Amino acid sequence: MSSSRLPKFLKPDDDSFSSERDAAPADDHVTSFVFNAHHSLNLAAQRDRLPIRAYRDQILYCLEHYQTLVLVGETGSGKSTQVPQYLYEFGWHTKGLIGVTEPRRISAITLADRVATERGELSGETVGVAIRFINKCDPAVTKIKYMTEGILLREMLADPLLTQYAVIMVDEAHERSTLTDTALGLLKKIARKRPALKIIISSATVDAELFYDFFNLKKKKEDKDTSVILTVEGRMFPYEVFYLEEPCPDYVKATVETVMKIHRTEQRGDVLAFLTGQEEVLKALDLLREHQEASGKEDMMILPMYGTLPNTDQLKVFFHAPKGVRKIILATNIAETSITIPGIVYVIDCGFVKLNWYSAESTTNSLVVVPTSKAAAEQRAGRAGRIRSGKVFRLYTEEAWEKLPDHTPPEMRRTDLCSTVLYLKALGIDNILRFTFPSPPPAKNLLASLETLYALEALDEQGQLTTPVGYFLAEMPIGPMLAKMLYKAGEMGCSEEILIIIAMLQVQSVFSKPSSGQASIRARIAKRNFEVAEGDLITLLNVYTAFVEDGRTKEFCGRNFLIYRNLKRAHEIKTQLCSMLERELNIPLLSCNGNVETICRCIVAGFFPYAAYLHHSGVYKTVRGNTELSIHPLSALYTETQPQWVIFCELLHTTKLFMKDITVIRQEWLTELAPHYYHKVTVRNDY
Repeated sequence: MSSSRLPKFLKPDDDSFSSERDAAPADDHVTSFVFNAHHSLNLAAQRDRLPIRAYRDQILYCLEHYQTLVLVGETGSGKSTQVPQYLYEFGWHTKGLIGVTEPRRISAITLADRVATERGELSGETVGVAIRFINKCDPAVTKIKYMTEGILLREMLADPLLTQYAVIMVDEAHERSTLTDTALGLLKKIARKRPALKIIISSATVDAELFYDFFNLKKKKEDKDTSVILTVEGRMFPYEVFYLEEPCPDYVKATVETVMKIHRTEQRGDVLAFLTGQEEVLKALDLLREHQEASGKEDMMILPMYGTLPNTDQLKVFFHAPKGVRKIILATNIAETSITIPGIVYVIDCGFVKLNWYSAESTTNSLVVVPTSKAAAEQRAGRAGRIRSGKVFRLYTEEAWEKLPDHTPPEMRRTDLCSTVLYLKALGIDNILRFTFPSPPPAKNLLASLETLYALEALDEQGQLTTPVGYFLAEMPIGPMLAKMLYKAGEMGCSEEILIIIAMLQVQSVFSKPSSGQASIRARIAKRNFEVAEGDLITLLNVYTAFVEDGRTKEFCGRNFLIYRNLKRAHEIKTQLCSMLERELNIPLLSCNGNVETICRCIVAGFFPYAAYLHHSGVYKTVRGNTELSIHPLSALYTETQPQWVIFCELLHTTKLFMKDITVIRQEWLTELAPHYYHKVTVRNDY
């Protein structure tokens, strides 16, 4: 047995990825959780049981004869872990790296771990992983490289034709994130120049035709196709679809009533109900438990399913219910494509979905609930026909179904494009309006992003990157406004403090929220000790400074109700950004020694487009766009006297539009630090 096949163990306390791996996902529509139905078998047997195993030869044949393979197969079929190994076993690694891009950092880490385990290694050897701020690859031995899409895009800056790669696999392409679409647009350009590069687009949904057409580079009708679709079949049975006769006023209550009706009248089989978010899932859960208590029977097992649920609770939905008990799963659209739950016979579709939406008028992002698309509704319905013929209950009329859009708009068409524009400019793509995205973004969104970048002084009047600000913003692995704040910090002499604030904004909340009454009161008091009247960013700075002064101990975090792994992660990020600043970007590391006004002014220099003022009606309004806003209940300023002027870092749309990560500012700083964006006028009312 060769030494490389001997089992290897991490050193005790080697938790280089623990802060990433344990961190909860940022929203409840994705999960880092992977269920393995065959975990009792050895690894070789587990690999043979996966549906993709039967398609190994077809996959390799398609790659030999076509440049692009669009691989369609549901979640859990083994695409992400097995295809790179098939390519390696077939010798593709001798022609160059096998790169696999993932939409989320946690997916890249867990998949690289899994593939390395199947090969009897640790990740960082043959199987490497690269995510923002962490790189576990050895250029001499790494042949399969898992990474986030952002990392692949950064590599293109240094090597525009990706010459070190033989195969690039874009995983989870159906999510259509902004980074995915940017990567696909650039890969199409590279494919024209490098016919030897093979591209695999892996998708869990049926929009494969779009990818097929996009990558089919044949010039004349009679030429050979350069792309091909291969579908990995899951077992499918027919399902019946039922619609409401009249529209329902409250889909959460209608979901609960439909569950009870199915439970009373239909044969055995588990129920999966789709709702839009965590609050609705928990509301429906309470209502169903009330019904169950009123009936006095224990014949329903009601389980929630959303991305921020702890892994142990996510695991419960995959296990069979006891005999005579029906399993009811209330899920966000995480169960649409991210996971496959066994045993589902009945599906209830509320007809809505929660999406991130960008307003070009106020240049802000917010989460909104909108009607779902036909493609998403079909995807949901498909969950009903896995074990036997099922039934789908849609909580809308058939007329409403006819009016639904065919596809959910991809993220590129509904989000802020500042980072994308910056990145493409850095690559030397001047005419962004002519760049071939799989789905072109609206012109007004592009225009708003160009205006914001011009206001940040990253672009000049001709739309070219400026030196040095534009190139600095493009170089930094953080958002343009954060990067501008850091650039200004070098001039203002507070780069040390601003680096800490940026690092703290990159991690989940550092304040733990115990659920029990007494502990939650003590946690609130502990948080009060750090809070300051200047706002949330200075509060975060205080937390980090105290954590470092106390020796970065777990005990300190326990005493003050702080989350150790998130603070540890922030410290890692800060250290990496420090070395990047000194090594590459020539920005001095200076401290302002507690001068809070300098730090607040520096925050204004980066985030001036996100300014709001207290209107005489008692609500906040954005300076541009006049959008009504409120202070988030978790903000340090929520219980304080409302300040007249504030800057926020992001907006959250739940019951109303909430500002998060707020800093108190003075009005004159806006005209002083961003005179090109704000100027003061006096309006006189003549009536």
